[in-house]
Amino acid sequence: MRAHYDFAGMKSRKNPYTRRLKKSITIRLDRTSVAYFKELAAETGLPYQSLINFYLRDCVEHRRRLSQQWVADKPAR
Repeated sequence: MRAHYDFAGMKSRKNPYTRRLKKSITIRLDRTSVAYFKELAAETGLPYQSLINFYLRDCVEHRRRLSQQWVADKPAR
């Protein structure tokens, strides 16, 4: 192996994997949801954060919309 390599003559090129990079975010999830994905992670051997990402990506790909109907709290007396 050489002690020094000369990279001055190399041409730069764009990283082909930049489209696959993930963005780090902070998200607050309820304990029940986290417990569910951690349980699933133990069964599948995949990290729970990856499972959450897979689920969200599936929602995006299939254009799923939330079908929950929110009910307003009753006004205080």
